[in-house]
Formats: sequence, structure tokens, C-alpha cells
Amino acid sequence: MSDALNALQSAISDYFDALYQCDTDLLQKVFHPKAVYATADETPLLHRTMAEYVPVVAARVSPASRGEERRDAIDDIQLAGDNTAFARVRCSIGDSDFVDFLTFVREDDRWQIMSKIFQIKPRQTGGA
Repeated sequence: MSDALNALQSAISDYFDALYQCDTDLLQKVFHPKAVYATADETPLLHRTMAEYVPVVAARVSPASRGEERRDAIDDIQLAGDNTAFARVRCSIGDSDFVDFLTFVREDDRWQIMSKIFQIKPRQTGGA
């Protein structure tokens, strides 16, 4: 079980790095080619395939190049079995914080994200 958790944590770390650096090669390594990307925070509901999502990331100015503080966190990882898992993670890009629900499948002994469903949260500014 700990081998699976370690592998999932490594995949999630790659996911965070891919978003922070806008590294589309790493992004395509961590996402399954048939993955789904969606949020209901936009109207109409935003749904993208990987073929649609990768160019969006490629066109961004990376948070790394802007010197943004990293705010990555893994809140939870759950294994449903040997080949299926779920993770609740958080990260930030620009002025927004994101809560991502990531589902994973293990194929050819590699964990990949099969779906990313996320919530956008504008960052709170000001004091405690």
C-alpha cells in the first residue's frame, strides 16, 4: 500500500511542477491521454479534453517565471484498489486558489490523472 501512496505522491508532485512551470511535456506525462478537465465555476460548464487543455497551459506565462509563491498541498489520497485512486489537492495560479479533485488510474504500472474537476477560489487579501 505504501508503494502505491509513494507513487501517487510522486505523480501529484509532477502535476504541481507541471502547472507551476507550464511544462506541457510533464503535464502530458502525468495526465492520461483520455483525461477529462472540468469545472462548474464557469458558465457554461467548462469541459476540455487533453488536446484542448495542453495548449491552454502552453500559452500561459508560468507562475515560476513570475516568481509566484508555491501553495501546493495534498489534502487527501484514497486508494479504491490496485488501479484506482482519488486525491484532493490545492494549488494557486495568479490571484486564484484551486481545489482539485483528481482521479487516478494505474496502467502499465504508472499512475496517471484520468479526471481533474476543480473549484476556483479567488484569493483573500488582507490581514488575518
